Amino acid sequence: MKRVTFGWSFFVTVCLVIFMSVPAWGRTIKIGVIGPMNFVQGKQHWNGAIMAAEEINAKGGVQVGNEKMKIELVKADSNEFLNVTDATNAMERLMTQDKVDFVIGGFRTEAVLPMQDIAMDYKKIFIGCGAAHPELCLRVAKDYNRYKYFFRGTPFHSGYLVRTSFAHIGFVGAILKKELNIPMVKVAIVAEKAVWADPMIEAAQGVIPKMGMEVVGIWRPSAVATDVTAELSAIQQSGANLIFTIFSSSVGIPFARQAGELKIPAVQVGINVEAQKDGFWEATKGMGNYVFTMNTYARGVEYNNLTKPFMDTYIKRFGETPAYTADTYSAIIHTLVPSIEALGSLDADKIVARMENQETIVPSGKIKYEKDAQGKHTHDLTWGPGYLTSLGVQWQDGNLVGVWPNKWVAAAGAPEITYKGLVPYKIPPWMKK
Repeated sequence: MKRVTFGWSFFVTVCLVIFMSVPAWGRTIKIGVIGPMNFVQGKQHWNGAIMAAEEINAKGGVQVGNEKMKIELVKADSNEFLNVTDATNAMERLMTQDKVDFVIGGFRTEAVLPMQDIAMDYKKIFIGCGAAHPELCLRVAKDYNRYKYFFRGTPFHSGYLVRTSFAHIGFVGAILKKELNIPMVKVAIVAEKAVWADPMIEAAQGVIPKMGMEVVGIWRPSAVATDVTAELSAIQQSGANLIFTIFSSSVGIPFARQAGELKIPAVQVGINVEAQKDGFWEATKGMGNYVFTMNTYARGVEYNNLTKPFMDTYIKRFGETPAYTADTYSAIIHTLVPSIEALGSLDADKIVARMENQETIVPSGKIKYEKDAQGKHTHDLTWGPGYLTSLGVQWQDGNLVGVWPNKWVAAAGAPEITYKGLVPYKIPPWMKK
């Protein structure tokens, strides 16, 4: 019996020694990637994360103190375009079944708000890469101890989106006035029925008249409408010269296609997420020509020395231009991982403290997290020259090209901003007749 006991003790000791000597790369950092995976927005969430994980793991993984840990991605389909309950269930599974260390993604504010609450319940860092409503980060300032684990990764909030859109409207409106001799540009506001668009509409109603333009009406089609001829007919009757679009969902395709088919004598300027995709030209059968949208990336345009390598690698890997939701790449490789390595820890509270006080160069500009007027952290993104500005892009004969900021001066005394690779804006020829 003593021999058996001794033999068993010796065996256990040997196993412990072997286990303790196993290379640390056998352990992983689990990152949940949550989004509408059957839609382009979610697919690009996944693509960006895949590219980041592959790049990190090819170099041996993440250095966590004395350990090397590989990135393990867990895909979660939120189905949030169709069902908010599906989104919350997907987030709950990431927390309880998959037991992820971090979460990135999310797209529609209506779904991201409850998903955010679930992640906060488990004190997991959640970097949002799609939803724009300010409330997501206002929560951080209001109840820091609960919501401090949430950061916005992309885009900047809808208040800044609308300010960027105003810059775009002013840019295009000035061209219309000069080249078409239009004394007063008339603007139609067309926004999908979605919560994130509400503050943009309210702001537009107040600001556009102050820009010397007239708002002639507001239209709110369904986010998934397939026929918008009624809205377009009413817009044409209104005499609008410019249509301010606020679309994040599939309605952007039929709207652009039908406007092109009808040759509506008004330029489209604003946000049309579908128009940010390479497939937009084919989806609209070329009728989306001259559509102008805010975008994060465009082929040939460089914010800094990280833009081109990211773009080239993404296009080679996935065969398409990245949309802004592909900035899950930056959330992992430029924001999260550097903090983990600098601290040598996966401790969420330590990572939060470091992330909220750092400035980080990413392929789309520079990330710096804001504080509110009372000095409270919001974990929202800084907007403007030197930080994140996005681009104004336009479809020109089958190519999506960058046209803004072309010598943009954000405010009196501010530096002039432009980026390498921008080209002139073009007015649709039927508007010149």
